Amino acid sequence: MLKKLSLISQSSYRRILYPLISVIVAVSLWTGTVLPSQAIPWRELIFRSIQMISISNLSKTQEVELGKQINQQLLESGNIKLYRDRAAKKYIDRIGQRLVLASPRSDIPYTFQVVEDDSINAFATMGGFVYINTGLMKAADNEAELASVIAHEIAHIADRHALKQLRQTLLAQGLATAAGVDNSVAVQIAVELALRRPKSRQAEFEADQIGIETLGKAGYAQYAAITFMQKLLKKSSPPSFLSTHPATSTRISQMKQMINPEFAYNGDGLDDRRYQVILNRLLP
Repeated sequence: MLKKLSLISQSSYRRILYPLISVIVAVSLWTGTVLPSQAIPWRELIFRSIQMISISNLSKTQEVELGKQINQQLLESGNIKLYRDRAAKKYIDRIGQRLVLASPRSDIPYTFQVVEDDSINAFATMGGFVYINTGLMKAADNEAELASVIAHEIAHIADRHALKQLRQTLLAQGLATAAGVDNSVAVQIAVELALRRPKSRQAEFEADQIGIETLGKAGYAQYAAITFMQKLLKKSSPPSFLSTHPATSTRISQMKQMINPEFAYNGDGLDDRRYQVILNRLLP
Protein backbone atom coordinates (compact mmCIF):
# COMPACT_ATOMS: atom_id res chain seq x y z
CA MET A 1 0.00 0.00 0.00
CA LEU A 2 2.77 2.43 0.95
CA LYS A 3 4.62 1.55 -2.24
CA LYS A 4 1.49 2.26 -4.25
CA LEU A 5 1.04 5.65 -2.58
CA SER A 6 4.68 6.46 -3.26
CA LEU A 7 4.22 5.71 -6.97
CA ILE A 8 1.12 7.93 -7.09
CA SER A 9 2.99 10.72 -5.31
CA GLN A 10 5.89 10.51 -7.74
CA SER A 11 3.49 10.56 -10.69
CA SER A 12 1.76 13.69 -9.34
CA TYR A 13 5.11 15.31 -8.71
CA ARG A 14 6.16 14.72 -12.30
CA ARG A 15 2.87 16.13 -13.62
CA ILE A 16 3.55 19.36 -11.71
CA LEU A 17 7.30 19.55 -12.22
CA TYR A 18 7.54 18.96 -15.96
CA PRO A 19 5.13 21.73 -17.01
CA LEU A 20 6.86 24.08 -14.57
CA ILE A 21 10.22 23.32 -16.14
CA SER A 22 8.68 23.97 -19.58
CA VAL A 23 7.43 27.37 -18.49
CA ILE A 24 10.83 28.31 -17.07
CA VAL A 25 12.60 27.21 -20.25
CA ALA A 26 10.12 29.11 -22.41
CA VAL A 27 10.55 32.26 -20.35
CA SER A 28 14.31 32.01 -20.57
CA LEU A 29 14.09 31.70 -24.36
CA TRP A 30 11.81 34.75 -24.56
CA THR A 31 13.94 36.94 -22.40
CA GLY A 32 17.21 35.92 -24.04
CA THR A 33 20.64 35.80 -22.46
CA VAL A 34 21.29 38.28 -19.66
CA LEU A 35 24.30 39.17 -17.63
CA PRO A 36 24.54 37.53 -14.16
CA SER A 37 24.03 40.94 -12.54
CA GLN A 38 20.78 41.32 -14.51
CA ALA A 39 19.41 37.89 -13.64
CA ILE A 40 15.79 37.88 -12.53
CA PRO A 41 14.41 35.23 -10.12
CA TRP A 42 12.44 32.54 -11.98
CA ARG A 43 9.28 33.27 -9.97
CA GLU A 44 9.32 36.85 -11.26
CA LEU A 45 10.02 35.63 -14.78
CA ILE A 46 6.94 33.42 -14.65
CA PHE A 47 4.87 36.35 -13.37
CA ARG A 48 6.18 38.60 -16.12
CA SER A 49 5.37 36.03 -18.79
CA ILE A 50 1.75 36.02 -17.64
CA GLN A 51 1.66 39.80 -18.07
CA MET A 52 2.97 39.73 -21.64
CA ILE A 53 0.50 40.89 -24.29
CA SER A 54 0.61 40.66 -28.06
CA ILE A 55 0.31 44.19 -29.43
CA SER A 56 0.18 42.89 -33.02
CA ASN A 57 -2.96 40.85 -32.40
CA LEU A 58 -4.95 42.56 -29.67
CA SER A 59 -8.59 41.49 -29.35
CA LYS A 60 -11.38 43.99 -28.70
CA THR A 61 -11.65 42.79 -25.10
CA GLN A 62 -7.90 43.19 -24.57
CA GLU A 63 -7.91 46.65 -26.15
CA VAL A 64 -10.70 47.82 -23.83
CA GLU A 65 -8.90 46.37 -20.81
CA LEU A 66 -5.67 48.10 -21.85
CA GLY A 67 -7.62 51.34 -22.24
CA LYS A 68 -8.95 50.98 -18.70
CA GLN A 69 -5.42 50.58 -17.37
CA ILE A 70 -4.22 53.61 -19.34
CA ASN A 71 -7.14 55.63 -17.99
CA GLN A 72 -6.37 54.55 -14.43
CA GLN A 73 -2.70 55.51 -14.86
CA LEU A 74 -3.67 58.91 -16.28
CA LEU A 75 -5.88 59.63 -13.27
CA GLU A 76 -3.51 58.26 -10.62
CA SER A 77 -0.48 60.09 -12.05
CA GLY A 78 -2.19 63.46 -11.70
CA ASN A 79 -1.64 64.29 -15.38
CA ILE A 80 -5.33 65.00 -15.72
CA LYS A 81 -8.00 66.04 -13.23
CA LEU A 82 -11.59 65.11 -13.94
CA TYR A 83 -14.33 67.70 -13.67
CA ARG A 84 -16.65 66.08 -11.16
CA ASP A 85 -19.90 67.80 -12.12
CA ARG A 86 -22.29 64.97 -12.98
CA ALA A 87 -24.44 67.10 -15.25
CA ALA A 88 -21.41 68.10 -17.35
CA LYS A 89 -20.29 64.48 -17.69
CA LYS A 90 -23.83 63.42 -18.59
CA TYR A 91 -24.03 66.14 -21.25
CA ILE A 92 -20.75 65.12 -22.90
CA ASP A 93 -21.69 61.45 -22.64
CA ARG A 94 -25.05 62.10 -24.31
CA ILE A 95 -23.35 63.78 -27.28
CA GLY A 96 -20.65 61.11 -27.40
CA GLN A 97 -23.00 58.13 -27.34
CA ARG A 98 -25.14 59.71 -30.05
CA LEU A 99 -22.02 59.99 -32.23
CA VAL A 100 -20.87 56.45 -31.39
CA LEU A 101 -24.10 55.02 -32.81
CA ALA A 102 -23.30 56.76 -36.11
CA SER A 103 -19.60 55.83 -36.11
CA PRO A 104 -18.06 52.87 -37.97
CA ARG A 105 -17.06 51.30 -34.67
CA SER A 106 -19.80 51.00 -32.10
CA ASP A 107 -18.99 47.46 -30.96
CA ILE A 108 -16.99 48.51 -27.90
CA PRO A 109 -18.04 50.54 -24.82
CA TYR A 110 -17.07 54.22 -24.91
CA THR A 111 -16.22 56.32 -21.86
CA PHE A 112 -16.46 60.10 -22.21
CA GLN A 113 -14.84 62.21 -19.49
CA VAL A 114 -14.60 65.93 -18.83
CA VAL A 115 -11.14 67.17 -17.82
CA GLU A 116 -10.94 70.22 -15.55
CA ASP A 117 -8.48 72.25 -17.59
CA ASP A 118 -8.89 75.69 -19.21
CA SER A 119 -6.60 74.83 -22.12
CA ILE A 120 -8.30 73.99 -25.40
CA ASN A 121 -7.64 70.30 -25.83
CA ALA A 122 -9.17 66.88 -26.37
CA PHE A 123 -7.65 63.46 -26.87
CA ALA A 124 -8.54 59.78 -26.96
CA THR A 125 -6.88 56.54 -25.97
CA MET A 126 -7.56 53.03 -27.17
CA GLY A 127 -10.49 51.03 -25.90
CA GLY A 128 -13.05 53.80 -26.21
CA PHE A 129 -11.76 56.43 -23.77
CA VAL A 130 -12.30 60.08 -24.80
CA TYR A 131 -11.24 63.17 -22.83
CA ILE A 132 -12.66 66.68 -23.37
CA ASN A 133 -11.21 69.72 -21.57
CA THR A 134 -13.54 72.29 -20.01
CA GLY A 135 -11.51 74.89 -21.91
CA LEU A 136 -12.50 73.32 -25.21
CA MET A 137 -16.17 73.27 -24.19
CA LYS A 138 -15.93 77.02 -23.53
CA ALA A 139 -14.15 77.66 -26.84
CA ALA A 140 -17.01 76.13 -28.85
CA ASP A 141 -19.83 78.47 -29.92
CA ASN A 142 -22.42 75.74 -30.20
CA GLU A 143 -23.05 72.04 -29.63
CA ALA A 144 -22.28 71.12 -33.23
CA GLU A 145 -18.74 72.53 -32.90
CA LEU A 146 -18.24 70.59 -29.67
CA ALA A 147 -19.66 67.46 -31.29
CA SER A 148 -17.23 67.85 -34.22
CA VAL A 149 -14.27 67.50 -31.85
CA ILE A 150 -15.80 64.51 -30.05
CA ALA A 151 -16.53 62.87 -33.43
CA HIS A 152 -12.90 63.43 -34.44
CA GLU A 153 -11.66 61.66 -31.29
CA ILE A 154 -14.11 58.80 -31.79
CA ALA A 155 -12.71 58.49 -35.31
CA HIS A 156 -9.20 57.97 -33.89
CA ILE A 157 -10.57 55.08 -31.82
CA ALA A 158 -12.55 53.69 -34.74
CA ASP A 159 -9.42 53.53 -36.90
CA ARG A 160 -7.27 52.28 -33.97
CA HIS A 161 -4.74 55.10 -34.39
CA ALA A 162 -3.56 54.96 -30.75
CA LEU A 163 -2.99 51.22 -31.00
CA LYS A 164 -1.05 51.58 -34.26
CA GLN A 165 1.05 54.38 -32.79
CA LEU A 166 1.78 52.31 -29.68
CA ARG A 167 2.84 49.34 -31.79
CA GLN A 168 5.17 51.48 -33.93
CA THR A 169 6.74 53.11 -30.86
CA LEU A 170 7.33 49.81 -29.07
CA LEU A 171 8.94 48.28 -32.16
CA ALA A 172 11.09 51.38 -32.79
CA GLN A 173 12.35 51.31 -29.21
CA GLY A 174 12.94 47.56 -29.29
CA LEU A 175 10.48 46.93 -26.47
CA ALA A 176 8.33 44.39 -28.30
CA THR A 177 9.51 40.82 -28.91
CA ALA A 178 8.08 37.67 -30.46
CA ALA A 179 6.54 36.93 -27.06
CA GLY A 180 4.85 40.34 -26.94
CA VAL A 181 5.45 43.24 -24.60
CA ASP A 182 5.25 43.68 -20.85
CA ASN A 183 1.77 45.02 -20.08
CA SER A 184 3.04 47.70 -17.68
CA VAL A 185 5.51 48.98 -20.28
CA ALA A 186 2.75 49.20 -22.88
CA VAL A 187 0.59 51.22 -20.47
CA GLN A 188 3.42 53.65 -19.64
CA ILE A 189 4.24 54.27 -23.31
CA ALA A 190 0.54 54.67 -24.19
CA VAL A 191 0.08 57.29 -21.46
CA GLU A 192 3.05 59.25 -22.81
CA LEU A 193 1.69 59.05 -26.36
CA ALA A 194 -1.77 60.19 -25.29
CA LEU A 195 -0.45 63.23 -23.45
CA ARG A 196 2.50 64.45 -25.48
CA ARG A 197 2.82 62.82 -28.88
CA PRO A 198 0.81 64.16 -31.87
CA LYS A 199 -0.73 61.71 -34.28
CA SER A 200 0.69 61.53 -37.79
CA ARG A 201 -0.70 63.89 -40.43
CA GLN A 202 -2.18 60.89 -42.24
CA ALA A 203 -3.97 59.78 -39.05
CA GLU A 204 -5.39 63.29 -38.64
CA PHE A 205 -6.71 63.36 -42.21
CA GLU A 206 -8.31 59.95 -41.68
CA ALA A 207 -9.89 61.10 -38.41
CA ASP A 208 -11.17 64.25 -40.12
CA GLN A 209 -12.84 62.15 -42.83
CA ILE A 210 -14.42 59.64 -40.44
CA GLY A 211 -15.31 62.35 -37.91
CA ILE A 212 -17.12 64.56 -40.45
CA GLU A 213 -19.04 61.56 -41.83
CA THR A 214 -20.00 60.54 -38.28
CA LEU A 215 -21.08 64.08 -37.46
CA GLY A 216 -23.49 64.15 -40.41
CA LYS A 217 -24.87 60.66 -39.80
CA ALA A 218 -25.56 61.61 -36.17
CA GLY A 219 -27.67 64.55 -37.37
CA TYR A 220 -25.29 67.43 -36.63
CA ALA A 221 -24.40 70.20 -39.09
CA GLN A 222 -21.07 69.16 -40.61
CA TYR A 223 -19.74 72.64 -41.35
CA ALA A 224 -19.34 73.22 -37.61
CA ALA A 225 -16.10 71.22 -37.85
CA ILE A 226 -14.73 73.88 -40.22
CA THR A 227 -15.90 76.92 -38.25
CA PHE A 228 -14.39 75.57 -35.03
CA MET A 229 -11.03 74.85 -36.63
CA GLN A 230 -10.91 78.23 -38.39
CA LYS A 231 -11.71 80.04 -35.16
CA LEU A 232 -8.88 78.32 -33.28
CA LEU A 233 -6.36 79.14 -36.01
CA LYS A 234 -7.17 82.84 -35.69
CA LYS A 235 -6.17 82.93 -32.00
CA SER A 236 -3.00 84.87 -31.17
CA SER A 237 -1.38 81.85 -29.51
CA PRO A 238 -2.07 78.38 -30.93
CA PRO A 239 -4.11 76.30 -28.45
CA SER A 240 -2.82 72.94 -27.28
CA PHE A 241 -5.58 71.30 -29.31
CA LEU A 242 -3.74 72.32 -32.47
CA SER A 243 -0.30 71.41 -31.16
CA THR A 244 -1.40 67.82 -30.57
CA HIS A 245 -3.66 67.75 -33.63
CA PRO A 246 -1.73 69.53 -36.41
CA ALA A 247 -4.03 71.82 -38.37
CA THR A 248 -3.00 73.72 -41.50
CA SER A 249 -4.80 75.60 -44.25
CA THR A 250 -4.30 72.52 -46.42
CA ARG A 251 -6.01 70.34 -43.85
CA ILE A 252 -8.98 72.71 -43.56
CA SER A 253 -9.22 72.85 -47.35
CA GLN A 254 -9.42 69.07 -47.45
CA MET A 255 -12.03 69.05 -44.68
CA LYS A 256 -14.24 71.33 -46.81
CA GLN A 257 -14.10 68.78 -49.60
CA MET A 258 -15.17 66.04 -47.18
CA ILE A 259 -18.41 67.80 -46.27
CA ASN A 260 -21.65 66.64 -47.83
CA PRO A 261 -23.46 69.81 -49.02
CA GLU A 262 -26.73 68.24 -47.87
CA PHE A 263 -25.49 68.16 -44.27
CA ALA A 264 -23.26 71.25 -44.26
CA TYR A 265 -25.68 73.55 -42.43
CA ASN A 266 -28.68 71.24 -42.30
CA GLY A 267 -28.54 69.61 -38.89
CA ASP A 268 -28.66 70.02 -35.13
CA GLY A 269 -26.43 71.95 -32.79
CA LEU A 270 -26.19 75.38 -34.42
CA ASP A 271 -28.15 77.28 -31.76
CA ASP A 272 -25.41 79.40 -30.15
CA ARG A 273 -27.70 80.94 -27.52
CA ARG A 274 -29.03 77.60 -26.33
CA TYR A 275 -25.49 76.24 -26.02
CA GLN A 276 -24.38 79.21 -23.92
CA VAL A 277 -27.32 78.66 -21.54
CA ILE A 278 -26.29 75.01 -21.13
CA LEU A 279 -22.64 75.94 -20.71
CA ASN A 280 -23.37 78.58 -18.05
CA ARG A 281 -25.21 75.94 -16.08
CA LEU A 282 -22.51 73.26 -16.43
CA LEU A 283 -19.42 75.44 -16.14
CA PRO A 284 -20.41 78.41 -13.90
